[in-house]
Amino acid sequence: MSDSIIQALADRLDAAGRDRAAISPIKTEIADGPSGAYAIQEVNTNRRLAEGRRLVGRKIGLTSPAVQRQLGVDQPDYGMLFDDMAVPDGWDVAADRLIQPKVEAEVAFVLGRDLTDERLTVADLLRAIDFALPAIEIVDSRIADWKISFLDTVADNASSGLYVLGTTPRLLKDIELRDAKMAMTEGGRQVSAGVGSACLGHPLNATLWLAQTMARLGRPLLAGDTVLSGALGPMVTVERGRCYEAAIEGLGMVRAAFAANKED
Repeated sequence: MSDSIIQALADRLDAAGRDRAAISPIKTEIADGPSGAYAIQEVNTNRRLAEGRRLVGRKIGLTSPAVQRQLGVDQPDYGMLFDDMAVPDGWDVAADRLIQPKVEAEVAFVLGRDLTDERLTVADLLRAIDFALPAIEIVDSRIADWKISFLDTVADNASSGLYVLGTTPRLLKDIELRDAKMAMTEGGRQVSAGVGSACLGHPLNATLWLAQTMARLGRPLLAGDTVLSGALGPMVTVERGRCYEAAIEGLGMVRAAFAANKED
């Protein structure tokens, strides 16, 4: 794709986010496959950095083999986390801040060391992680009705929205994440459930893939970065005025709350 087409598609996605108005899918306009989609994402990453937003981590998407098969891919994708995407546990998210939000429960890792070598091993990753937290990712799509392909979601910063971290950090040596059960509830009603192994067999597997990929692309994970490692269970469509609570075995609870209307 030409630079002008990449810029035009990035501009269209950026405007959709700013105006809170979803657009039609753009997959047919992305000629270079995943590399073209990531080039669009990179334009908007640089745009946000130029606006003064701070890059504080990454999110991993498409960690479920079933979802990968649905979209015809054999690997996850990634998006950027910026400082203004972080929401404190239990704080209301304004109704006009997102377009068509959904929530999913994840394990978040916070790094204590830089990961700059693309030949990273699991041992390198274990040494680099300071602690783990329960998290809720509030995903959103600038593509109307969530009619996304792999190219659409990659270009759209992996369908990112906001995220909430819990406040109960745990050391890796004190938890077993592969078999950790997750339950998400709303008003006492279970709306999603899963287990750590649903995330590429283990949340660390997804995180290792991300760290290697970021190092190879020259935008490595650094000390202090947060990694949302991927969904442990199905996404749930948000209903305004509701609070969603996720409990992950060994990690504790985290809550994402949503204001009922624009005035709240």
